[in-house]
Amino acid sequence: MKTVAKWGLNVLIALDQLGNTIGGGDPDETISSRIGKIKKANGGKIPWSSPVAKIIDAGLEKIDPGHSIRCIEADEGKEAINT
Repeated sequence: MKTVAKWGLNVLIALDQLGNTIGGGDPDETISSRIGKIKKANGGKIPWSSPVAKIIDAGLEKIDPGHSIRCIEADEGKEAINT
């Protein structure tokens, strides 16, 4: 991967982790991973009690179906609770 492309990817991941941290999540976990854990803990669906996660996941599903489940980082953050 070219140096500039690698740098750009690293910046996007850092912004993703920052967004998760601002939302009260683990600073080393991405938003996709956190949403994937919520989805997995709730039988593949995001409950209406998590409207922002529901909106983000709907957008991700249009771009990359199954993205949030594939991006679960089991070694980062906490296991999702049924929310």
